[in-house]
Amino acid sequence: MSKALFLDRDGTLIFDKHFLADPAGVELIPGVAEALRHAQSLGYRLFLHTNQSGIGRGLHSMDDVLRCNDRMEELLGLPRPVFTGICIAPEKPDEPSLYRKPSPKFILESVEKHRLDRARCWMVGDREADVQTGLNAGIRSAALCSGKNDAAGWATLAIPGILVFPSLAEFVATLDSEGD
Repeated sequence: MSKALFLDRDGTLIFDKHFLADPAGVELIPGVAEALRHAQSLGYRLFLHTNQSGIGRGLHSMDDVLRCNDRMEELLGLPRPVFTGICIAPEKPDEPSLYRKPSPKFILESVEKHRLDRARCWMVGDREADVQTGLNAGIRSAALCSGKNDAAGWATLAIPGILVFPSLAEFVATLDSEGD
């Protein structure tokens, strides 16, 4: 069985520009490309799981999000496709949803489809909904201080069962010790 990282986009991989619709505005967070390259070298499959309520709010289209994702992959400079699977949840927070985080549906489907070992999977993100998604799916969750929350913010939330890291690079560095 395989291991995987489920990654939020805004505030985790790229700077959160709030309802980003223009690919020219995509900026990688420093160290992200190297961190993902290292995770892949350790055998981790990468999955992207992003809430994009700007679509549901009529602020931009799914095509805008796809163009931003394409620009992100271009900037990463990794062999494509970078992600084994991508989930873009377009719903607004107050709408019924199947995939909007903290729903674990995308992770659960991916675990089954790709024969992933839940004990060797992580959900990584900068918001409470991100880490709660991982916990809801029965996988480990890593909280990053590269976006919405800093260490003090995560401490205030006091979510049991998560680990907090300053950045994606520092999180991925800890994966070296997990071995096979």
